[in-house]
Amino acid sequence: MARQTAENINSIPVGPLGIIGMPGCEELTDKIDKYLVKWRKTQATEHQENVAFFAYQRDTYKIDVSIPRFGSGEGKGVINDTVRGYDIYIIADVFNYSCTYKMYGMTVPKSPDDHFADLKRVIHALSSKPKRVSVIMPMLYEGRQHKRSARESLDCAMALQELVDLGVDNIITFDAHDQRVQNSIPDSSFENVMPTYQMIKALANNVDNLTIDPEHLMIISPDEGAMQRCIYFATQLGVNLGMFYKRRDYTRIVNGRNPIVEHQYLGDSVQGKDIIIVDDMISSGESMLEVASKLKKLGAKRIFVCTTFGLFCNGLEVFDKAYNDGVFDRVFTTNGVYQSPELLDREWYVSVELSKYTAYFIDTLNHDMSVSSLLDSSERINNLLVKKGLKEAK
Repeated sequence: MARQTAENINSIPVGPLGIIGMPGCEELTDKIDKYLVKWRKTQATEHQENVAFFAYQRDTYKIDVSIPRFGSGEGKGVINDTVRGYDIYIIADVFNYSCTYKMYGMTVPKSPDDHFADLKRVIHALSSKPKRVSVIMPMLYEGRQHKRSARESLDCAMALQELVDLGVDNIITFDAHDQRVQNSIPDSSFENVMPTYQMIKALANNVDNLTIDPEHLMIISPDEGAMQRCIYFATQLGVNLGMFYKRRDYTRIVNGRNPIVEHQYLGDSVQGKDIIIVDDMISSGESMLEVASKLKKLGAKRIFVCTTFGLFCNGLEVFDKAYNDGVFDRVFTTNGVYQSPELLDREWYVSVELSKYTAYFIDTLNHDMSVSSLLDSSERINNLLVKKGLKEAK
C-alpha cells in the first residue's frame, strides 16, 4: 500500500494523536503504535515548528489508562495522561476472554458485556476533553444481534447509540455481520472495513501452487448471509462462486435460533478445484466444518477457510480432528480478536495481520483525510496478484 506522505504533510492534524488500547488489546495497540512512530519520524519534518503539528513526532502515541476494580467487581475508568485537545482512538477487543478480574475473591473472565462496560467507563473518564474520540472495535459488540425476529432486544443498535450519546465521533469496525446496523446511528460516522486485501495477501504468502482462475479455484459462501462478501472476493480474484443454503427446522428453537437441518450446495461443480470458504466469523466451527466436509464429498481438492474473526468457542479439538481427517487445509483469521497461544501453535492456522491497515486508518483520519482509497482495495489486490505471479498484468 503506497503511503500518502505528500498529502499528509499538507494536511493539518485534527489534534495531537492519542491511542488508548483497552485491556486485551495491548499487543495490537503496540504494533499500531510502532508503525505510527516509525512513519512520523520522517513525516512532516518541515512542519515541526508549526503549532498545528504540536506533539506530532513522539516516542509513543499511547495514552495510559487503568480500570481498577472494587472487591464487589464494580469498576471505574481512570485516564493517567493528559488528553486535552487530543484526537483519541480507542482500540477495543470485547471478545478477549483471557482478561480476568477479581470479584468476591473469585477470578472472573471478562465477558463482552464487561469489556463494553469498561469501554464506556474510559470514554466517560475522558470527560469531553479531547477534540475528537473514535472507537476502533475490530469485531462489533453484539453484531450478531442486529435484527429483531421475535420480541427481543436489539443489542447492537443500543450499543452504537450509547457510544454516540457518550460523544464518540467515529466508529470503525471490520467486516460487520450486517452493516445495516449503522442505520441505528444515521447521523454518525460508521466505517465498515473489509480486510479482503489482507486475506488474499495471507493466502498468496502461505499457500503453495495456488492457481487463480475459474478452472482451478472457487469461492464458496457457507450460507446466504455471507454472499455479499463472497461476491466481492470472487470478483477480485476473477473466479466462480458457489453457496450453501441452510435448511432450518422452523418448528423448534434451540439456543435462541432455529436449528440447521442440512446444508444444501448450489453452484457449479467443485470437482478437482481448490476452494476458499469466506465468512465473517467462526464461532463453534461446526457449521463451517460441515460445509467443508460436504465439499470434500463433492470432490473438492484443497479447502481454505478465510474468516475475519475466529472465536473457536467450543475449543480447537474439533478442528484438529477435521484437519487430521483431511477435511480442510488451512484456516485464516485476523488478529482483530484474541488469539490463544494454543491456536497460534496449530499447524493448520494462519494469523492475518490487521495492525498496519489499522495504523493507516488512524494516520489518515488524524489528518482529516478521506479513507475512500483505504476502503477500496481493488487496485492493491490486483498489484499483489501480479507481483506474486498469480495474475497477468493488464
